[in-house]
Amino acid sequence: METRKNSKADLEKKRFVFLQLGLILSLGAVLAAFEWKTPDAGNTVLPTRTASEPEMEIIDILPVRKELPKPVNTTLIREVDNLAEDLPEIEIEIESDPLEFIPPFELPGRLPDEETVEEQLPFVIVEKMPQFPGGEAGLMRYLAENIRYPGPAREAGISGTVYITFVVEPDGSVSSVKILRGLPGGCSEEAERVVRMMPAWEPGRQAGKAVRVALNLPVVFRLIQ
Repeated sequence: METRKNSKADLEKKRFVFLQLGLILSLGAVLAAFEWKTPDAGNTVLPTRTASEPEMEIIDILPVRKELPKPVNTTLIREVDNLAEDLPEIEIEIESDPLEFIPPFELPGRLPDEETVEEQLPFVIVEKMPQFPGGEAGLMRYLAENIRYPGPAREAGISGTVYITFVVEPDGSVSSVKILRGLPGGCSEEAERVVRMMPAWEPGRQAGKAVRVALNLPVVFRLIQ
């Protein structure tokens, strides 16, 4: 009878050989891993851009600075219907006693005879003084309605009193208008113009006869701001 080997017993004998072979392969793999070098990327050539590709431009975007809203002027604006309201209010005043008397004056030269002097020189005080139509109130109303504040005087802020002397003739007309003390800016000229335009006065009378009487009139120019 032939004796047969047990295959299991044969594999047990080769176990040591397989173990050594596995260790050698493992060590070789570890050494190969440490010795492996990655390829140098510095020599890598990048593909060039073709002409068909669109050119891209990089634009730096700056931050937008937001401006703060400007403060709103809250000043109220009053609507006016007429531009004349923007001008300063003008007040032309007449003193409470507008008529003042001045002494007669003589011109240099040859003196005429006494009879001629009596006829030519105006009276200063008479029994019945000249009167403007409507009295003193009528005179004040006439001046206020007819005198215009001169532009140069208004722009320069000039105000004050113009003193005018004039003579009321026997027929009531006004003559010999002169400025005793004036103001610049056209105030004197304006006051003289209005006095020369006066309507006929009721003449003064002495002993029942109409005579010439000299009067002095102050006209006040005042700007009211």
